[in-house]
Amino acid sequence: MRPPGRRGVPTARPALLLLLPPLLVPLLGAPRGVGAGPGAPSELRVRVRLPDGQVTEESLQADSDADSISLELRKPDGTLVSFTADFKKDVKIFRALILGELEKGQSQFQALCFVTRLHHNEIIPSEAMAKLRQKNPRAVRQAEEERGLEQLHMDIAVNFSQGGLLSPHLHNVCAEAAEAIYTRQEDVRFWLEQGVDSSVFEALPKASEPAELPRCRQVGDRGKPCVCRYGLSLAWYPCMLKYCHSRDRPAPYKCGIRSCQKSYSFDFYVPQRQLCLWDEDP
Repeated sequence: MRPPGRRGVPTARPALLLLLPPLLVPLLGAPRGVGAGPGAPSELRVRVRLPDGQVTEESLQADSDADSISLELRKPDGTLVSFTADFKKDVKIFRALILGELEKGQSQFQALCFVTRLHHNEIIPSEAMAKLRQKNPRAVRQAEEERGLEQLHMDIAVNFSQGGLLSPHLHNVCAEAAEAIYTRQEDVRFWLEQGVDSSVFEALPKASEPAELPRCRQVGDRGKPCVCRYGLSLAWYPCMLKYCHSRDRPAPYKCGIRSCQKSYSFDFYVPQRQLCLWDEDP
């Protein structure tokens, strides 16, 4: 199988967010992106504090019909990070659009996509996300819970032309990263058991094993293959539902969300060091 290449050179205040019963939503007005009736995608924009202390705006969208959630934010260096959760297909997609540095011979941007299995307890359901509203849009939110760093070795490439068989969202989300979409063998085994066709996946060179290939930051020659590392963080996302108790109700009811922050580190094969210029020595 051919290794994936690249197209071009590289380029809190939790109480203010409420989960409201559907009957109360019209009283507050629909969020941006809503208006096409029940099940239409909804959008929530929140200001969040990044791990380095800087503040950015984050967009969260929920589509209950497609049973999916997406999150997007721009880092201070201009990198656009997005996350998509496809509950129907048990797939989550991370995408990074990394601005290039012209003085290093890079083009405008480099795109990366990482695809892993979605566990349904990682984030609140899409129908709950669609009901989120906020009272104070100017509030800067910080996650209530910091979940540990997850390190992932991405040893399989995803065939973009067949990616729709894995998730219908992959073609839109990863269009700019068509030749740089990665996943893991353990996730592939799960999806194959779910009936996903094997044509979606392509083997990477055996040299992609960390023991056989050096990290890119240890390689001086920009034309040599190496193992690249890229890290990203979801600064704020609704990870759990909160339940309240009332004397008027016999059972607990949904009344809010708990927010989390989580970081990821991806290791993956690149055919040349030039495609991983951010992975520098500390």
